[in-house]
Amino acid sequence: MAWSEKLKLNKQLIKSVTEAGYMSPKEVQQKSLSRIFGGQDIIAVGHEGCGKTTTYVLAVLNRLKYNTEGVPNVLILVPEKDDVLAVIERFELLNRNKSLSIVGLYAAPGIESQMNALADGADVVVATPDRARAIYLKLGLNLNKVDLLIIDDAEKIVKQGLQLPVVELANSIDKCQHLVFSEVLHSRLEKMIEPFMNLPAIIEIDETGETIIETFPQVLYIVPNFGTKLNLLNLFMQDDELFTKTVIFVNTRQTAEKVYRSLQNRHKKNVALLNSTSIEINGLDSTDDFKTSPSVKILIIANDTTQEINLDGIPFILHFELPEEKETYIFRVAAGNISEEDETLAITFATDLELSMVKKIELAIGQKIPLGDIPEGVIIEKDKKDAELEAKKSKKSKDSEPVVGAAFHEKKASNVKNYNYSSGQKAKMNKKKKHS
Repeated sequence: MAWSEKLKLNKQLIKSVTEAGYMSPKEVQQKSLSRIFGGQDIIAVGHEGCGKTTTYVLAVLNRLKYNTEGVPNVLILVPEKDDVLAVIERFELLNRNKSLSIVGLYAAPGIESQMNALADGADVVVATPDRARAIYLKLGLNLNKVDLLIIDDAEKIVKQGLQLPVVELANSIDKCQHLVFSEVLHSRLEKMIEPFMNLPAIIEIDETGETIIETFPQVLYIVPNFGTKLNLLNLFMQDDELFTKTVIFVNTRQTAEKVYRSLQNRHKKNVALLNSTSIEINGLDSTDDFKTSPSVKILIIANDTTQEINLDGIPFILHFELPEEKETYIFRVAAGNISEEDETLAITFATDLELSMVKKIELAIGQKIPLGDIPEGVIIEKDKKDAELEAKKSKKSKDSEPVVGAAFHEKKASNVKNYNYSSGQKAKMNKKKKHS
Protein backbone atom coordinates (compact mmCIF):
# COMPACT_ATOMS: atom_id res chain seq x y z
CA MET A 1 0.00 0.00 0.00
CA ALA A 2 1.49 3.34 -1.07
CA TRP A 3 0.94 6.59 0.81
CA SER A 4 -2.56 7.70 -0.13
CA GLU A 5 -4.95 10.53 0.48
CA LYS A 6 -6.87 8.33 2.92
CA LEU A 7 -4.14 8.96 5.51
CA LYS A 8 -4.67 12.73 5.06
CA LEU A 9 -0.98 13.63 4.72
CA ASN A 10 -0.27 16.78 2.74
CA LYS A 11 1.45 16.36 -0.65
CA GLN A 12 4.69 17.97 0.49
CA LEU A 13 4.96 15.53 3.39
CA ILE A 14 4.18 12.53 1.18
CA LYS A 15 7.02 13.61 -1.10
CA SER A 16 9.51 14.02 1.74
CA VAL A 17 8.59 10.72 3.42
CA THR A 18 8.94 8.86 0.10
CA GLU A 19 12.30 10.47 -0.63
CA ALA A 20 13.44 9.43 2.85
CA GLY A 21 12.90 5.79 1.86
CA TYR A 22 9.52 5.13 3.46
CA MET A 23 7.76 3.87 0.34
CA SER A 24 4.56 2.75 2.08
CA PRO A 25 2.95 3.19 5.49
CA LYS A 26 3.47 0.54 8.14
CA GLU A 27 0.64 -1.07 10.05
CA VAL A 28 0.89 1.33 13.00
CA GLN A 29 0.59 4.32 10.63
CA GLN A 30 -2.37 2.84 8.78
CA LYS A 31 -4.20 2.19 12.04
CA SER A 32 -3.38 5.38 13.95
CA LEU A 33 -2.82 8.42 11.69
CA SER A 34 -6.48 8.96 10.83
CA ARG A 35 -7.41 8.72 14.53
CA ILE A 36 -4.67 11.19 15.45
CA PHE A 37 -5.81 13.66 12.79
CA GLY A 38 -9.35 13.22 14.14
CA GLY A 39 -8.20 14.49 17.53
CA GLN A 40 -8.55 11.24 19.46
CA ASP A 41 -6.28 10.19 22.30
CA ILE A 42 -4.46 6.96 21.39
CA ILE A 43 -2.25 4.33 22.98
CA ALA A 44 -0.16 2.59 20.31
CA VAL A 45 1.51 -0.65 21.42
CA GLY A 46 4.10 -2.27 19.18
CA HIS A 47 7.58 -3.71 19.10
CA GLU A 48 10.76 -1.72 18.52
CA GLY A 49 11.10 -0.85 14.84
CA CYS A 50 7.41 -1.07 13.97
CA GLY A 51 7.27 2.64 13.06
CA LYS A 52 5.94 4.35 16.19
CA THR A 53 8.36 7.32 16.13
CA THR A 54 7.82 7.99 12.42
CA THR A 55 4.06 7.89 13.05
CA TYR A 56 3.98 10.78 15.48
CA VAL A 57 6.67 12.77 13.64
CA LEU A 58 4.45 12.64 10.53
CA ALA A 59 1.42 13.58 12.62
CA VAL A 60 3.21 16.62 14.08
CA LEU A 61 4.59 17.81 10.72
CA ASN A 62 1.20 17.42 9.07
CA ARG A 63 -0.48 19.30 11.90
CA LEU A 64 1.78 22.27 12.57
CA LYS A 65 1.37 25.49 10.66
CA TYR A 66 3.44 28.65 10.88
CA ASN A 67 3.59 29.73 14.53
CA THR A 68 4.23 33.41 15.22
CA GLU A 69 3.95 33.18 19.02
CA GLY A 70 7.22 31.33 19.61
CA VAL A 71 5.77 29.06 22.31
CA PRO A 72 5.52 25.26 22.00
CA ASN A 73 2.45 23.61 20.49
CA VAL A 74 3.83 20.10 20.92
CA LEU A 75 5.61 18.46 23.87
CA ILE A 76 7.26 15.07 23.29
CA LEU A 77 8.54 13.14 26.32
CA VAL A 78 11.14 10.37 25.86
CA PRO A 79 13.26 8.43 28.39
CA GLU A 80 16.84 9.58 27.75
CA LYS A 81 19.12 12.11 26.04
CA ASP A 82 19.89 9.70 23.18
CA ASP A 83 16.15 9.38 22.52
CA VAL A 84 15.78 13.18 22.41
CA LEU A 85 18.53 13.42 19.80
CA ALA A 86 17.11 10.51 17.77
CA VAL A 87 13.63 12.08 17.62
CA ILE A 88 15.05 15.45 16.55
CA GLU A 89 17.05 13.65 13.84
CA ARG A 90 13.84 12.02 12.56
CA PHE A 91 12.19 15.44 12.37
CA GLU A 92 15.14 16.81 10.42
CA LEU A 93 14.90 13.88 8.00
CA LEU A 94 11.21 14.38 7.21
CA ASN A 95 10.77 18.13 7.74
CA ARG A 96 10.84 20.48 4.75
CA ASN A 97 9.44 23.39 6.73
CA LYS A 98 12.70 25.08 7.73
CA SER A 99 10.85 27.68 9.80
CA LEU A 100 9.83 24.95 12.28
CA SER A 101 11.80 25.28 15.51
CA ILE A 102 12.56 22.17 17.59
CA VAL A 103 14.28 22.36 21.00
CA GLY A 104 15.67 19.39 22.93
CA LEU A 105 15.75 19.29 26.73
CA TYR A 106 17.86 16.72 28.57
CA ALA A 107 20.35 16.42 31.40
CA ALA A 108 23.47 18.38 30.49
CA PRO A 109 25.93 20.72 32.25
CA GLY A 110 24.09 23.98 32.80
CA ILE A 111 20.39 24.48 32.29
CA GLU A 112 20.61 28.09 31.08
CA SER A 113 21.45 27.30 27.46
CA GLN A 114 18.32 25.18 27.07
CA MET A 115 16.19 27.86 28.73
CA ASN A 116 17.68 30.42 26.34
CA ALA A 117 16.82 28.20 23.38
CA LEU A 118 13.21 28.07 24.58
CA ALA A 119 13.17 31.85 25.04
CA ASP A 120 14.27 32.25 21.41
CA GLY A 121 11.13 30.39 20.34
CA ALA A 122 10.11 26.74 19.94
CA ASP A 123 7.29 25.01 18.08
CA VAL A 124 8.15 21.50 19.28
CA VAL A 125 9.91 20.49 22.49
CA VAL A 126 11.46 17.04 22.76
CA ALA A 127 12.50 16.33 26.34
CA THR A 128 13.18 13.86 29.10
CA PRO A 129 10.43 14.17 31.76
CA ASP A 130 12.74 15.20 34.60
CA ARG A 131 14.49 17.97 32.63
CA ALA A 132 11.20 19.28 31.20
CA ARG A 133 9.73 19.43 34.71
CA ALA A 134 12.82 21.18 36.12
CA ILE A 135 12.71 23.89 33.45
CA TYR A 136 8.92 24.22 33.78
CA LEU A 137 9.30 24.86 37.53
CA LYS A 138 11.87 27.56 36.70
CA LEU A 139 9.19 29.14 34.46
CA GLY A 140 11.33 28.45 31.40
CA LEU A 141 8.90 26.08 29.66
CA ASN A 142 5.57 27.58 28.61
CA LEU A 143 2.84 24.92 28.38
CA ASN A 144 -0.08 27.30 27.85
CA LYS A 145 -0.29 26.69 24.10
CA VAL A 146 0.55 22.97 24.03
CA ASP A 147 -2.27 21.11 22.31
CA LEU A 148 -0.46 17.82 21.67
CA LEU A 149 1.38 15.79 24.31
CA ILE A 150 3.30 12.71 23.09
CA ILE A 151 4.89 10.11 25.36
CA ASP A 152 7.24 7.76 23.52
CA ASP A 153 8.83 4.58 24.90
CA ALA A 154 6.42 4.95 27.80
CA GLU A 155 7.35 1.57 29.27
CA LYS A 156 10.99 2.72 29.63
CA ILE A 157 9.86 5.93 31.34
CA VAL A 158 7.96 3.81 33.88
CA LYS A 159 10.96 1.52 34.33
CA GLN A 160 13.11 4.56 35.16
CA GLY A 161 10.58 5.70 37.76
CA LEU A 162 9.75 8.96 35.96
CA GLN A 163 5.97 8.68 36.29
CA LEU A 164 5.61 11.68 38.62
CA PRO A 165 7.14 14.33 36.30
CA VAL A 166 5.08 12.94 33.39
CA VAL A 167 1.82 13.25 35.33
CA GLU A 168 2.73 16.70 36.68
CA LEU A 169 3.53 18.01 33.19
CA ALA A 170 0.35 16.47 31.74
CA ASN A 171 -1.78 17.98 34.48
CA SER A 172 -0.14 21.39 33.91
CA ILE A 173 -1.49 21.47 30.36
CA ASP A 174 -5.00 22.87 30.26
CA LYS A 175 -6.44 20.84 27.39
CA CYS A 176 -4.72 18.82 24.71
CA GLN A 177 -4.60 15.59 22.73
CA HIS A 178 -2.50 12.77 24.18
CA LEU A 179 -0.55 10.14 22.23
CA VAL A 180 1.21 7.32 24.10
CA PHE A 181 3.59 4.93 22.33
CA SER A 182 4.96 1.84 24.07
CA GLU A 183 6.30 -1.64 23.46
CA VAL A 184 3.98 -3.07 26.11
CA LEU A 185 0.91 -2.00 28.05
CA HIS A 186 0.85 -3.04 31.70
CA SER A 187 -0.72 -1.97 34.98
CA ARG A 188 2.04 0.44 36.04
CA LEU A 189 1.90 2.22 32.72
CA GLU A 190 -1.89 2.37 32.84
CA LYS A 191 -1.66 3.85 36.33
CA MET A 192 0.65 6.62 35.05
CA ILE A 193 -1.49 7.73 32.08
CA GLU A 194 -4.98 7.15 33.52
CA PRO A 195 -5.24 10.60 35.20
CA PHE A 196 -4.96 12.53 31.93
CA MET A 197 -6.00 10.24 29.04
CA ASN A 198 -9.45 10.86 27.57
CA LEU A 199 -11.17 7.68 26.29
CA PRO A 200 -8.10 6.56 24.31
CA ALA A 201 -8.18 4.14 21.40
CA ILE A 202 -5.76 1.25 21.96
CA ILE A 203 -3.91 0.23 18.80
CA GLU A 204 -1.89 -2.98 19.04
CA ILE A 205 0.70 -4.07 16.49
CA ASP A 206 1.06 -7.72 17.41
CA GLU A 207 3.78 -8.95 15.08
CA THR A 208 6.40 -11.63 15.53
CA GLY A 209 9.49 -12.31 13.48
CA GLU A 210 9.34 -14.40 10.34
CA THR A 211 12.17 -16.69 11.47
CA ILE A 212 10.92 -19.36 13.84
CA ILE A 213 13.58 -20.64 16.24
CA GLU A 214 12.86 -24.07 17.64
CA THR A 215 12.91 -23.91 21.43
CA PHE A 216 12.14 -26.13 24.36
CA PRO A 217 8.49 -25.93 25.45
CA GLN A 218 8.11 -22.61 27.29
CA VAL A 219 5.71 -21.08 29.79
CA LEU A 220 5.59 -17.50 31.09
CA TYR A 221 4.29 -16.44 34.50
CA ILE A 222 3.57 -12.71 34.92
CA VAL A 223 3.77 -11.59 38.54
CA PRO A 224 3.63 -8.14 40.16
CA ASN A 225 6.97 -8.04 41.99
CA PHE A 226 10.09 -9.75 43.33
CA GLY A 227 8.42 -11.01 46.50
CA THR A 228 5.70 -12.80 44.53
CA LYS A 229 8.38 -14.36 42.33
CA LEU A 230 9.97 -15.85 45.44
CA ASN A 231 6.62 -17.17 46.66
CA LEU A 232 5.89 -18.78 43.29
CA LEU A 233 9.38 -20.29 43.11
CA ASN A 234 9.10 -21.78 46.60
CA LEU A 235 5.71 -23.25 45.76
CA PHE A 236 7.05 -24.92 42.60
CA MET A 237 10.15 -26.28 44.32
CA GLN A 238 8.03 -27.96 47.02
CA ASP A 239 7.17 -30.61 44.43
CA ASP A 240 10.37 -32.62 44.80
CA GLU A 241 9.11 -35.47 42.63
CA LEU A 242 8.44 -33.20 39.64
CA PHE A 243 11.33 -30.72 39.93
CA THR A 244 14.12 -33.27 40.13
CA LYS A 245 16.77 -30.98 38.63
CA THR A 246 16.23 -27.24 38.11
CA VAL A 247 18.64 -24.50 37.01
CA ILE A 248 17.53 -21.02 38.11
CA PHE A 249 18.98 -17.95 36.36
CA VAL A 250 19.11 -14.55 38.07
CA ASN A 251 20.85 -11.32 37.05
CA THR A 252 23.20 -10.62 39.96
CA ARG A 253 25.10 -12.52 42.62
CA GLN A 254 23.26 -10.53 45.29
CA THR A 255 19.91 -11.76 43.96
CA ALA A 256 21.33 -15.29 43.69
CA GLU A 257 22.14 -15.24 47.41
CA LYS A 258 18.65 -13.95 48.27
CA VAL A 259 17.02 -16.73 46.27
CA TYR A 260 19.40 -19.27 47.80
CA ARG A 261 18.54 -18.27 51.38
CA SER A 262 14.81 -18.29 50.60
CA LEU A 263 14.99 -21.83 49.21
CA GLN A 264 17.44 -23.14 51.80
CA ASN A 265 14.88 -22.78 54.59
CA ARG A 266 13.14 -25.84 53.17
CA HIS A 267 15.63 -27.56 50.89
CA LYS A 268 18.84 -27.35 53.01
CA LYS A 269 21.65 -29.11 51.08
CA ASN A 270 19.42 -29.70 48.02
CA VAL A 271 20.12 -26.17 46.75
CA ALA A 272 23.47 -24.78 45.59
CA LEU A 273 24.99 -21.70 43.95
CA LEU A 274 27.32 -21.91 40.96
CA ASN A 275 30.82 -20.72 41.94
CA SER A 276 29.87 -19.63 45.44
CA THR A 277 32.33 -17.23 47.10
CA SER A 278 30.96 -17.74 50.62
CA ILE A 279 31.69 -20.64 52.94
CA GLU A 280 28.15 -20.28 54.29
CA ILE A 281 26.64 -21.08 50.87
CA ASN A 282 26.68 -24.52 49.32
CA GLY A 283 28.49 -24.20 45.97
CA LEU A 284 29.20 -26.20 42.85
CA ASP A 285 31.87 -25.57 40.21
CA SER A 286 29.91 -26.54 37.08
CA THR A 287 26.58 -27.71 35.73
CA ASP A 288 28.20 -31.10 35.06
CA ASP A 289 28.78 -31.44 38.82
CA PHE A 290 25.13 -30.49 39.32
CA LYS A 291 23.92 -33.20 36.93
CA THR A 292 25.87 -35.93 38.71
CA SER A 293 25.18 -34.74 42.28
CA PRO A 294 22.83 -37.16 44.05
CA SER A 295 21.67 -34.54 46.57
CA VAL A 296 21.57 -31.12 44.86
CA LYS A 297 18.29 -30.60 42.98
CA ILE A 298 18.40 -26.81 42.52
CA LEU A 299 21.32 -24.83 41.06
CA ILE A 300 21.22 -21.01 41.05
CA ILE A 301 23.31 -19.22 38.42
CA ALA A 302 24.01 -15.48 38.24
CA ASN A 303 24.07 -14.04 34.72
CA ASP A 304 27.39 -12.31 35.41
CA THR A 305 29.27 -15.60 35.00
CA THR A 306 31.52 -16.00 31.96
CA GLN A 307 31.68 -19.75 32.43
CA GLU A 308 30.27 -21.95 29.67
CA ILE A 309 26.96 -23.39 30.85
CA ASN A 310 25.96 -26.88 29.67
CA LEU A 311 22.18 -27.29 30.06
CA ASP A 312 21.76 -30.53 28.09
CA GLY A 313 19.57 -33.05 29.88
CA ILE A 314 18.39 -30.69 32.66
CA PRO A 315 14.59 -31.05 33.00
CA PHE A 316 13.81 -27.46 34.08
CA ILE A 317 15.45 -24.18 33.01
CA LEU A 318 13.89 -21.39 35.07
CA HIS A 319 14.55 -17.70 34.43
CA PHE A 320 13.77 -15.97 37.72
CA GLU A 321 14.97 -12.78 35.99
CA LEU A 322 15.48 -12.10 32.29
CA PRO A 323 19.02 -11.30 31.12
CA GLU A 324 19.83 -7.91 29.62
CA GLU A 325 20.50 -9.43 26.19
CA LYS A 326 17.76 -11.43 24.48
CA GLU A 327 20.40 -13.54 22.72
CA THR A 328 21.50 -14.94 26.09
CA TYR A 329 18.00 -16.16 26.84
CA ILE A 330 17.47 -17.58 23.35
CA PHE A 331 20.77 -19.49 23.49
CA ARG A 332 19.63 -21.21 26.69
CA VAL A 333 16.18 -22.25 25.48
CA ALA A 334 16.97 -23.05 21.83
CA ALA A 335 16.28 -26.74 21.31
CA GLY A 336 18.80 -27.36 18.52
CA ASN A 337 19.43 -31.01 17.80
CA ILE A 338 17.79 -32.36 20.93
CA SER A 339 16.66 -35.96 20.96
CA GLU A 340 13.06 -36.96 21.65
CA GLU A 341 14.10 -38.37 25.02
CA ASP A 342 14.89 -34.88 26.33
CA GLU A 343 11.91 -33.31 28.10
CA THR A 344 13.23 -29.91 29.12
CA LEU A 345 10.74 -27.18 30.06
CA ALA A 346 11.77 -23.50 30.05
CA ILE A 347 9.92 -21.48 32.71
CA THR A 348 10.10 -17.68 32.89
CA PHE A 349 8.98 -15.32 35.65
CA ALA A 350 8.44 -11.69 34.57
CA THR A 351 7.11 -8.52 36.16
CA ASP A 352 5.51 -5.67 34.21
CA LEU A 353 8.91 -4.01 33.87
CA GLU A 354 10.34 -7.09 32.13
CA LEU A 355 7.55 -7.49 29.57
CA SER A 356 9.35 -5.36 26.99
CA MET A 357 12.21 -7.90 27.00
CA VAL A 358 9.64 -10.71 26.66
CA LYS A 359 8.29 -8.96 23.54
CA LYS A 360 11.82 -8.66 22.10
CA ILE A 361 12.40 -12.36 22.67
CA GLU A 362 9.09 -13.31 21.06
CA LEU A 363 9.89 -11.16 18.06
CA ALA A 364 13.31 -12.78 17.71
CA ILE A 365 12.13 -16.41 18.01
CA GLY A 366 9.03 -15.81 15.87
CA GLN A 367 6.53 -17.19 18.36
CA LYS A 368 4.55 -16.18 21.43
CA ILE A 369 5.51 -17.65 24.80
CA PRO A 370 2.40 -19.32 26.31
CA LEU A 371 1.11 -17.78 29.53
CA GLY A 372 0.79 -19.91 32.65
CA ASP A 373 -1.90 -19.43 35.30
CA ILE A 374 -0.63 -18.45 38.75
CA PRO A 375 -1.47 -21.33 41.13
CA GLU A 376 -4.06 -20.56 43.79
CA GLY A 377 -1.67 -21.16 46.68
CA VAL A 378 0.73 -18.35 45.74
CA ILE A 379 0.78 -15.36 48.07
CA ILE A 380 0.71 -12.13 46.03
CA GLU A 381 2.96 -9.61 47.75
CA LYS A 382 2.06 -5.94 47.69
CA ASP A 383 4.43 -3.43 46.13
CA LYS A 384 6.41 -1.50 48.73
CA LYS A 385 4.89 1.88 47.81
CA ASP A 386 1.34 0.50 47.85
CA ALA A 387 1.96 -1.16 51.21
CA GLU A 388 3.35 2.08 52.70
CA LEU A 389 0.40 4.05 51.34
CA GLU A 390 -2.06 1.57 52.81
CA ALA A 391 -0.26 1.68 56.16
CA LYS A 392 -0.49 5.49 56.21
CA LYS A 393 -4.21 5.37 55.40
CA SER A 394 -4.78 2.80 58.14
CA LYS A 395 -2.87 4.89 60.70
CA LYS A 396 -4.77 8.03 59.68
CA SER A 397 -8.06 6.18 60.03
CA LYS A 398 -7.14 4.94 63.52
CA ASP A 399 -5.97 8.40 64.61
CA SER A 400 -9.30 9.88 63.55
CA GLU A 401 -11.36 7.43 65.62
CA PRO A 402 -12.72 8.81 68.94
CA VAL A 403 -11.02 7.52 72.10
CA VAL A 404 -13.31 5.47 74.30
CA GLY A 405 -14.23 7.43 77.42
CA ALA A 406 -13.11 10.78 76.02
CA ALA A 407 -15.33 13.83 76.14
CA PHE A 408 -16.93 13.36 72.74
CA HIS A 409 -20.44 14.40 71.84
CA GLU A 410 -21.83 13.91 68.38
CA LYS A 411 -23.21 17.10 66.90
CA LYS A 412 -26.77 17.45 65.82
CA ALA A 413 -27.28 17.01 62.11
CA SER A 414 -28.11 20.69 61.76
CA ASN A 415 -24.84 21.71 63.41
CA VAL A 416 -22.48 19.34 61.62
CA LYS A 417 -20.04 21.16 59.34
CA ASN A 418 -19.10 18.70 56.61
CA TYR A 419 -18.69 21.22 53.84
CA ASN A 420 -15.95 23.58 52.69
CA TYR A 421 -17.30 26.48 50.68
CA SER A 422 -15.04 28.89 48.82
CA SER A 423 -15.13 32.60 49.64
CA GLY A 424 -16.92 33.28 46.35
CA GLN A 425 -19.56 30.66 47.06
CA LYS A 426 -20.10 32.07 50.57
CA ALA A 427 -20.59 35.54 49.09
CA LYS A 428 -23.24 34.22 46.71
CA MET A 429 -25.05 32.44 49.55
CA ASN A 430 -25.00 35.52 51.75
CA LYS A 431 -26.36 37.59 48.88
CA LYS A 432 -29.23 35.13 48.43
CA LYS A 433 -30.02 35.30 52.15
CA LYS A 434 -30.23 39.09 52.05
CA HIS A 435 -32.70 39.04 49.15
CA SER A 436 -34.81 36.11 50.28
